Amino acid sequence: MTAMRMTSCCCSSSQCLPLWQRLLLSVLCVLLAVPPADASLLAQSPETAGDSTVYMDEKVLVPVPGAEVINQGDSVLTVVEDSSNPYLLNGKKEFNPDPTRAVWMSALFPGLGQVYNRRYWKLPIVVGGFMGLGYATSWNNKMLKDYTQAYRDLTDSDPGTNSYMNFFPPTTNEGDIDKTWLTSVMRSRRDYYRRNRDLCIIFVVGLYLLCMVDAYVDASLAHFDISDNLSMDVAPTMLGSPVPSKPAFGLNWAFTF
Repeated sequence: MTAMRMTSCCCSSSQCLPLWQRLLLSVLCVLLAVPPADASLLAQSPETAGDSTVYMDEKVLVPVPGAEVINQGDSVLTVVEDSSNPYLLNGKKEFNPDPTRAVWMSALFPGLGQVYNRRYWKLPIVVGGFMGLGYATSWNNKMLKDYTQAYRDLTDSDPGTNSYMNFFPPTTNEGDIDKTWLTSVMRSRRDYYRRNRDLCIIFVVGLYLLCMVDAYVDASLAHFDISDNLSMDVAPTMLGSPVPSKPAFGLNWAFTF
């Protein structure tokens, strides 16, 4: 009623005004006649539906059980993780080695299983171990052949076979050597280098099996939790006693996992 009354007053008094003033007055009367908008509609009011909050100027978020919600400024992003999806949030595929494949690759070539498990720092250790044991095996086998041949030449009846003289200086006279003592020395040296060669071969086989076991265990424990939450704490404590005047003391072990 007030707006209509103001409109009629403006129309009655506009007869004595110029044309442009009457047009301006008409526009003002129309604006005054329109009721003002509700301020509550202009404000951002959240509507609560269940466990989710929806804003009028944002995308509708659907609550997903177990989803991770990340707040970035004024926007709310819902990140849904699928356990069956092999890709991470950054688009890269999660590395999940197969223990059986790691064992077979290590059996095919020592060190290949460690490369498959992406434990590249172990490769120089494996290669260095095999190279060292291979050299030791070859050297002990060469010494074994020399002493074995010298022992054979020393124990046979052929005077032309005297390879044992290669272990002495060229100026040494063969007649001045005690053959009994020399036979004992050649036999002990032959047994010594044979033992060392056999031990090196055993170590090579052991290192080969160790590489297979390491590749299998490393692949199986690729996703083992080694965070700081896994710990053990040992502290002194006071235990309860039936006699109030005689408390008991002990150790308290706390496992956190």
